Amino acid sequence: MRTLPLADPGIPVHRTPAAYLRWVARKQGGAIAAAMGFGVLWMLAQALMPAAIGKAIDEGLGHRDATALLDWSAVLLGLGAVQAAAGVMRHRLAVSNWLTAAYRTVQVVTRHSARLGATLPKRVATGEVVTVGGTDIAQIGNTVEIAGRLAGSVVSFVTVAVILLATSVPLGLLVLIGVPVLVLAIGPVLRPLHHRQRAQRELAGDLTTYANDIVHGLRVLRGVGGEDVFATRYAERSQRVRAAGYRVAGVESTLDAAQILLPGIFVVLVTWLGARFALDGTISAGQLVAFYGYAAFLVTPLSTGTEAADKITRGLVAARRVVHILGITPELADPADPVPVPGGPCEVELADPDSGVRVAGGSLTVLVVSGRLSGADLADRLGRYVDGPVLFRGVPLARLPLAEVRRRILVSDTGSRLFAGTLRTELDPSGELPDERIHAALAAASGTDILVGMPDGLDTAVEERGRSVSGGQQQRLVLARALLADPDVLVLVEPTSAVDAHTEARIAANLGTARAGRTTVVVTASPLLAAHADTVLFVRDGHVAGAGAHTDLLADPAYRGVVLRGDDDGDQPAPPDRPVPAAAGAGDGPNRAEAAE
Repeated sequence: MRTLPLADPGIPVHRTPAAYLRWVARKQGGAIAAAMGFGVLWMLAQALMPAAIGKAIDEGLGHRDATALLDWSAVLLGLGAVQAAAGVMRHRLAVSNWLTAAYRTVQVVTRHSARLGATLPKRVATGEVVTVGGTDIAQIGNTVEIAGRLAGSVVSFVTVAVILLATSVPLGLLVLIGVPVLVLAIGPVLRPLHHRQRAQRELAGDLTTYANDIVHGLRVLRGVGGEDVFATRYAERSQRVRAAGYRVAGVESTLDAAQILLPGIFVVLVTWLGARFALDGTISAGQLVAFYGYAAFLVTPLSTGTEAADKITRGLVAARRVVHILGITPELADPADPVPVPGGPCEVELADPDSGVRVAGGSLTVLVVSGRLSGADLADRLGRYVDGPVLFRGVPLARLPLAEVRRRILVSDTGSRLFAGTLRTELDPSGELPDERIHAALAAASGTDILVGMPDGLDTAVEERGRSVSGGQQQRLVLARALLADPDVLVLVEPTSAVDAHTEARIAANLGTARAGRTTVVVTASPLLAAHADTVLFVRDGHVAGAGAHTDLLADPAYRGVVLRGDDDGDQPAPPDRPVPAAAGAGDGPNRAEAAE
């Protein structure tokens, strides 16, 4: 059995849905071949049982030969043992192949989603990604799982056809010609099923996205009295999904009926013809019994064939969505000729020529942003979540490998999230840091009280998106996580927007000490944080309009209006808890704070 998740899921081929399914099959070709081998043994043992029963009747009962009867009974027992053993192994391999294909798909989609980062929510709805993980992986797994039974069905069908040809040419020809005709008769049902399944999945994905938006904005909806309006819209969309599901079910029910009806008619025909031959003396009594057995057995390979066609069709629909996600390219790419990262801190560690922002190495710099350029947009530029001429130690960020930029520069903004897991893994995803260091980071983020209130300390479980803690506690835990990452440059966007003034004051006093020797940039209009900065840069309408100590800049009415009133002569700075644009709220690398896990 494979160990899941896979250490290396591989590089997927995603030109077309069929190409992706073929790649999945090739990656686990050995296990699929083994499942097919056991599937052949399993079905072949069943296919030979009617022949053994017929021989026992003709040679044992017909000739009153006890030895022959015992011999053929032993053969029948051996076939049963082979069928049981092969069936167990085929099923184990089928489950293993299903899980491996599903996990492989989840891993390649997740890995690519992490690479896409901020590009993903711009190009794909949340519901579509959720549908891949919740539904499509099962369909892709089914296309691999059916391989063992399909191979066994094909081989057993050929075996039965050969036996029937050897016994009666008309019966053998009936099987060889009739079965392909039955399979082709299913074809017209598959195309509309394909289209209806795809439409239903798209509607279901849109509904999931809509539900996600409602849940996230529920507090706002309650505040403006919009719950009923959005509930009505959700109900309408839900009914469209239900109607699409009924349309899919209509075709599926027709396919299911055809899987029973057509093989059943075929079995009746074979049985009737075999009985006619027995009455004419063309075949013996034992052969007639064997024909009845073959007629009953043929239902299985015929049904498996139509089931395989159905599952492959569903797999292609599911793979289409996977291929769509895998085909999205990141907005930011690695340079064609990357240069090495300069070593050691320098006088100016981070510089943005467009705005005039220059951040000294090892300093705590506060950026107070007002006017047309938002603080989140400037932070995105400094962390290279959008392209720009920003320099890191004198080298353009665009010339450095993107993974190295993510490792050296961490941007933690108001869109950062906690994930499900223990508090320890939330703060230290690597699991390598000692408790003392974690406690120190919590103290710097004024989060020690959070730990005190947790029953199991660092081993306390945190719910998804941090629902088990308040908004202010989430923000402090996110800050502690960013401090523990200890990057060369830490860019914090409004890290205290959800805490009270006393907590903010403690964080402001601790931040410089916690980041001693490292470069820290805080984008905020908080006067408490600005008062503890080495340098404050006032960025107005996209350009540095003032630099110096907070107390000195207060002489500027525009600066004073931003940090003390939040209003700059009509120019409204972005409120601290405003929604963050996708480029700022989603990470495309392991050093983005919300993607640190």
